[in-house]
Amino acid sequence: MISIMPFGFLFVFIFLFGTVMSLSSLHWLGIWAGLEINLMGFIPILVYRGVTQEAESGMKYFIVQALGSGMIMAGSLISFNVLYSWEVHLNADFSAGLGVLLFGLMLKLGSFPFHFWLPSVMAGISWFGCLILATWQKIAPLFLLGSVLQGWALNSFLGSFLALMAGFSSMVGGIGGLNQTQVRALLAYSSIGHIGWMIFAMLVGNSALKMYFMIYFFVSGCFFLSLWWFETSRFSQVSILGSEESKMGQVCMIFMLLSLGGMPPLLGFVGKWLVIWFSCEMLVPFSIIFLLIGSLISLFYYLSLLFSLSFLSGTVMLSKGNFSSLLNLSFMQTIKSTELIGENKNNMSSDLSDSDIFGFSLSLGVSLIISFLFILNLVGGALIIFSLSLAEFI
Repeated sequence: MISIMPFGFLFVFIFLFGTVMSLSSLHWLGIWAGLEINLMGFIPILVYRGVTQEAESGMKYFIVQALGSGMIMAGSLISFNVLYSWEVHLNADFSAGLGVLLFGLMLKLGSFPFHFWLPSVMAGISWFGCLILATWQKIAPLFLLGSVLQGWALNSFLGSFLALMAGFSSMVGGIGGLNQTQVRALLAYSSIGHIGWMIFAMLVGNSALKMYFMIYFFVSGCFFLSLWWFETSRFSQVSILGSEESKMGQVCMIFMLLSLGGMPPLLGFVGKWLVIWFSCEMLVPFSIIFLLIGSLISLFYYLSLLFSLSFLSGTVMLSKGNFSSLLNLSFMQTIKSTELIGENKNNMSSDLSDSDIFGFSLSLGVSLIISFLFILNLVGGALIIFSLSLAEFI
């Protein structure tokens, strides 16, 4: 996609540079400038193909992010009027400026109660755009939110409020995904649930936040990259050929989906377990209960999706036009592929062209890459659990 897009690598460099600039700045003016540079680099990636749905989602994203940047500037100006400083670390009591700053960062992040824009935006963009939006675009607002909250205890008014918002984010991410009929919107609600866990991990400590975000970034990145490869590598040939390698790739993608939902003992479960482990000494039972209920609901609709597709009759072909539909999620199950092979086994040797062989080879390579990513998820989760258990035993 980036190689096809004119000046694609330039725009990628621009939004990467904007995030780095925001994280390395000590003043709110530099942070605001970095966020705007990041936005200007990411918008062309969303809308370059000229598809109406992508253009609409890009406009929604631009309006929301511009509103969030405006709130950040307004909050920093109010804080400067009180403290006469542009410093990020505001060692003061809760004030109107701090509240506006927090709401602006939560709006950019897509946390409850500012989550309304994320499903509609993610439902209309490409899989590469979903990959960037669900992973890299969360880095700057999330860690800036953590920098603002330094010095605030979890049992303080602000800490309790954000812990409650984190629990509600997890609940919204679970309940909202139950009524979705599009894969991208469903994954957007899953992302909202993970945002709740990351905000709670931020209140617990920087170590919990960094470990959870690294696990989330890796699992989500692997899953969205797999979906992107499935969409762009003519993977519809797999449904025709019905190879064992394609089934292996589909099974690995199912396990990566369950890892994203937090199924033990996969890597996605380890992040939630670490956050709960770090928060055991803090008296926040209601927030943890909300987080766990939201995660269980999310895992419920993941499992419901997998079981329903396992018993679905009929073969669904994968194409760019129907890939966003939940019932057309053919990477999970190639239904009745053996019947297709039985009907076409006499003509397959004569009908296979060079393009069919190329598509089969490419799909085989994608399946092997997806299997490798799944093994990394499984081994990484096992190693983290073993090392923490060994450290606790010693």
